[in-house]
Amino acid sequence: MDKIATLLRRPAAASILSLIGVLAVYVILGGVDLGQLFGAASWVNYAARIGIVAVPVGLLMISGEIDISIGAMIPAGAMTTAIISGHYGLPMIFGILGALVVGGLVGLFNGFLAVRTTVPTLIITLGTLVAMQGIVLAGSKLLTGAASVPLEAAPLAKALFGQLLFGGSHQVIILWWLLVALVFWFVMHQSKYGNWIFAIGGDRVSARNAGIPVDRITVLLFVLTSTSAAFVGMCHAIQFNSAQVSGGMNDIFNIIVSVVVGGVLLTGGFGSIPGVFVGTITFAIVNKGIDFTAIDRNWANLIIGLMLLIAVGMNETFRKKALSAAPKKRK
Repeated sequence: MDKIATLLRRPAAASILSLIGVLAVYVILGGVDLGQLFGAASWVNYAARIGIVAVPVGLLMISGEIDISIGAMIPAGAMTTAIISGHYGLPMIFGILGALVVGGLVGLFNGFLAVRTTVPTLIITLGTLVAMQGIVLAGSKLLTGAASVPLEAAPLAKALFGQLLFGGSHQVIILWWLLVALVFWFVMHQSKYGNWIFAIGGDRVSARNAGIPVDRITVLLFVLTSTSAAFVGMCHAIQFNSAQVSGGMNDIFNIIVSVVVGGVLLTGGFGSIPGVFVGTITFAIVNKGIDFTAIDRNWANLIIGLMLLIAVGMNETFRKKALSAAPKKRK
């Protein structure tokens, strides 16, 4: 009983159970061949695309904040790269750095408003989302006269950010996703900074009184979420040799769902990188794996909605049951 309570107390428990449940539904009701599903590149590529952003967003949500401007930062990163290195023909390094700088500046802006005002970060980043949509569209029209910009990446940039692995269908962005997850796992679960983030999400006032640099950590987390989204946009511009002003907007909901399914509480203070990683895989399989089943594609959104509701319920229920089942200390 104690071992079960310990397992259920882990933030990743809900995401693992959600993944098992989704696979069971697909096998029983959809007749999916798991070997074919696991060997497919479509859902893995998609998981990498949203997973690179979901990891830092997970950290931000654990700290008790949220950033929905990421949806605008993906096309912003792509368009910045394409305009600098595609339209103006500057070396790819300038396009890549330009995208990352734009992401960092927007993150700084969001973080500054988050720590200097009492406006909820949902509202702050909603404003940034709308503003960046306008900036990306207007800027593209002003500078290039079009909403889509072609790009011919240099061989090295293509190899690092846009090639297919081993001549197959899996994109190199998968390796970046694994690297990001590993680095953030170490920071979150093996360093003092992870403890600080959990403390901030649990009680910001107490964390500040304990000497934790709450404001600096908050700003840094916003910079990481925004920059990671710009990085994904940059990778896709290099991968597909073009950028569009609207590409990536639909990923806002998908990224946040992946984080929640991964066991992160919306109220902050609870979550894990392994949970977010598995939650991203779960969402990607639901979203793309349905094509490998006999289930009508039109039911995908219903499955996603139900999965989100169940995951939110499991996150809180399992945590409470695990804590109540934990053995009491002897006096």
